Amino acid sequence: MNRRFEMHQYRHILARMRLGESDRQIDQAGLMGRRTAAKLRKKALAAGWLDPDQALPSEAELHTALSPRRRAQALACSTLAPHESRISAWLEDGIQVKKIHQTLKLRFGYAGSYSSVRRFAQRLRQGQPRLTTVLTFEPAEAAQIDFGQGPEIVDVHTGEVFKTWYFVMTLCWSRHQYAELVRDQRVETWLGCHRRAFEHFGGVPGKVIIDNPKCAIVRACYHDPQVQRAYADYAQGYGFLISPCPVADPQKKGRVESGIKYVKHSFQPLRTFRSLADANAQLMEWVMGEAGNRCHGTTRTAPLERFGEVERYLLKAFPDTPPECARWARAKVHSDCHIQFDKAYYSVPWQQVGQPVDIRATETSVRVYHAHQLIAVHARASRAGQHRTVDDHLPPAHQAWKMRDPQWCLTQSKAVGPHCHGLIKALFADRVLDRLRAAQGVLRLGVRYGPARLEAACQRALDFNNITYRSVRVILEKGLDQHTEPTASFDALSSAYTGQGRFGRDPGKLLN
Repeated sequence: MNRRFEMHQYRHILARMRLGESDRQIDQAGLMGRRTAAKLRKKALAAGWLDPDQALPSEAELHTALSPRRRAQALACSTLAPHESRISAWLEDGIQVKKIHQTLKLRFGYAGSYSSVRRFAQRLRQGQPRLTTVLTFEPAEAAQIDFGQGPEIVDVHTGEVFKTWYFVMTLCWSRHQYAELVRDQRVETWLGCHRRAFEHFGGVPGKVIIDNPKCAIVRACYHDPQVQRAYADYAQGYGFLISPCPVADPQKKGRVESGIKYVKHSFQPLRTFRSLADANAQLMEWVMGEAGNRCHGTTRTAPLERFGEVERYLLKAFPDTPPECARWARAKVHSDCHIQFDKAYYSVPWQQVGQPVDIRATETSVRVYHAHQLIAVHARASRAGQHRTVDDHLPPAHQAWKMRDPQWCLTQSKAVGPHCHGLIKALFADRVLDRLRAAQGVLRLGVRYGPARLEAACQRALDFNNITYRSVRVILEKGLDQHTEPTASFDALSSAYTGQGRFGRDPGKLLN
């Protein structure tokens, strides 16, 4: 095996060579092998280091003279050497090696392989170590939050198997934590976890440092990130600032990243969970027990002790009216005067059909806004596919159609007359067809021809036992309601047909 020597060891061996010791003697003393000592002696003679009249070289001089130059030689000999400055700048800007290889091929005619570019980039990075800065915070100044994948739980009561996620909020100064297992990463879950964390701490930190989850950040950006509207309202209501981390830079959120690792490695192993509630009960017991009372590796103090003595008294008080856990969404009004939200349907005024609207949904209600004006309020649907409809939101014609049910038709026909009422009843007595539209059509004829003529037309239709909408309409169009030839075969008082067939005629009139 190759042995690595420190610079002070080289100086000690050079001093013994000056005293006249041979390479064999140095080897027997266990300081350095004969071959290596011979190579060192050759370099020392050439550099004049064995001259007793000169001072021994310093460790810095020895490092410069004896350090291997393999990395510099490899870079200089590589076919990518002409592009070294260009590749270094690209790497500093975060450009992927694969993209660098493609650009070199397209722009500069590079014929080498991707592996060559990858090795060259690795050598460049070895000489450019990534630097980090320790973030310091005052008590109650900030908390850091993140989601991390949790265990898969089998509910012993229902047999359901589901995935879980850890929500971890860590106070940056004391390192005291709040942790919870949840089943999803929806906006409502994210906001609910915040509320329970603040209640656990007894106050609100001044700033919340987060990663860029979709439930919090709509568009991740270094300079101008876009925050979810619901989360922005929540932050304003509680009075904390949202501080998203730069994209793909977890170093800016090290405390909570380490906290999630600690939860996974210290709490989760060798535990069994009967349900989500059981898992969260065990997790909170662990947070307030083992995790809260351990000696933290950085602060060298128990997080609970540090929190209880100082930080808990400096957190912001809760607002008098805590903000609602509300979720904002955007939808387009369908032609049926409804919008779809979370697989349920809610009505809005018909004037907004085809227009985009904003939806603000809480656990119990759904509010719809158009041009920042509240236009509809509904109770939250309890199941998928459910409709929440307000009749006043429908067009007048649709409202009228919905109101004209069988009971309405019977009531209106009574006002026209007994024969009209009897015909409508006969229409609804059909056991095969739904005759609601026919009944509505008969009553609409009264608007055009008047109730008196409609009553006479219904009487004639009953006389000939031709109880259809078309027969009444034809009678009115041809003026047959004004003829008096048929003999009544309909008892108006009992609303029942009394005898003659549909095609029955008076024999006397037939012989004339």
